[in-house]
Amino acid sequence: MPTQRTKLTFPAPSRHWSRNIKHLRTAFASQYQPGQPARLVAGEALQEPGGDYEALHKQMKRLFNSKPGKKYGRFSDDIGECPFSAWLKDYLEDKQTFAAMTDRLFGQWQELLTGSQEEFDGHLMIVHDALADAEVVYLFILETDSAMRFDGSQKLDATDVLSLSRLNLAVRIELDDWRNANGSENYMTLIHGRGTGDPGELFIRLCAFTNSVDVEKETMTFLDAVEAFAKTSEPEKAGEVRAKAYEFCKDQHALGEPVEIEALSNYLDESQPQRFKEFASQNAELPETGVLHPDHRKVKKLVRIAGSGGGMSVSFSSDLVNQAVYYDRDKDALTITRLPKALRDQLQRYLEARED
Repeated sequence: MPTQRTKLTFPAPSRHWSRNIKHLRTAFASQYQPGQPARLVAGEALQEPGGDYEALHKQMKRLFNSKPGKKYGRFSDDIGECPFSAWLKDYLEDKQTFAAMTDRLFGQWQELLTGSQEEFDGHLMIVHDALADAEVVYLFILETDSAMRFDGSQKLDATDVLSLSRLNLAVRIELDDWRNANGSENYMTLIHGRGTGDPGELFIRLCAFTNSVDVEKETMTFLDAVEAFAKTSEPEKAGEVRAKAYEFCKDQHALGEPVEIEALSNYLDESQPQRFKEFASQNAELPETGVLHPDHRKVKKLVRIAGSGGGMSVSFSSDLVNQAVYYDRDKDALTITRLPKALRDQLQRYLEARED
């Protein structure tokens, strides 16, 4: 098929949804014999299903928001290779139904899996989430766990159940941001867990996701800006600046949202809400959007110092430096005072046992 490149345009949204799932549909796909056609069984397209479907979706969103290491980007421009964005656009413009759009999506998923060289099984769930202030589309790959149960005759029966604690492949599309994108916004958020192999790469193709954010670079930009800003404060206030920045990022991570520099600036100093923003603009290479996507795991460096190696693992609050933890650079030695009671008791028991 020849490559087709085009830019999608949107009319202004004409509908306002209440807070619920607008549409939802699932399909179970399996590929147990690479080289053979994959199997796929699709469920019905559901409108405002509520009940257990709503509960399942909320749990998947919790897992999505709490998952570290997300990637951020937008749809690929290669419509011929990655047609999902065009299908989704037609659905949103009422040019095709949700059922028709998902028929095409599931058909492509089956076709992609047929070409996979690895075994796979899982449920693909697509949800049009119509919130009070935004519209979002999610695609989840739901995994299964093996379980045992007694049937009605009290005979032991093996079964598979949905995993409500694992999520390794998923994508979220902010529809309003997509409609209004001017080329710089990142309206897609991807979870691509380690160990997902070939099916994971195929899922990215299915979603037509293109990575456009260097998370590691943005994380370092963020940490450097906060650290430099903290040093402009009084020594006794620097720790408070770092702690508040971490607290803000932690809350954003829990919501599954990026860090807006303007909002963070206001949070750090309500009396001078533009102070951090102006400082960061002059001293850091910030994205034009004023939005950063720092890795939550590394943002902890603002409030904790940690390291491991040589049989040791050490972690402590950065506020304890020169208070209860002292580092001698010349001797490369760390002195810890005010040991935690549990650690002190364990050390004493260990030494007493060795003496005996």
